[in-house]
Amino acid sequence: MEITNNRINPWPGFVPTAGSGSGAVKEQELNFGDLLRGALREVDRLQDEAEAANKAFVEGKIEDLHQVILAGEKAALALQMTLQVRNKVVEAYQELMRMQV
Repeated sequence: MEITNNRINPWPGFVPTAGSGSGAVKEQELNFGDLLRGALREVDRLQDEAEAANKAFVEGKIEDLHQVILAGEKAALALQMTLQVRNKVVEAYQELMRMQV
């Protein structure tokens, strides 16, 4: 399953490759730091959208509760994914530190 909507996918710099068939992921002219900064900005944007939707619902500007819940879930999922990526990076760093030279 491929997520193509960049509003949901906080890693827009990565796309699946079509050639190998192994589901490998390639980088499109972005270094890791830029990709990480962009993903964090996207997570922040989703959090801001969720907060704005909540505020608009409380003020009565939005009557559809589904919009508010969807905005909150998008933000929560993006944050969970970011935390999981962070945990994997920390785990990889700790594994490198445990290696004997």
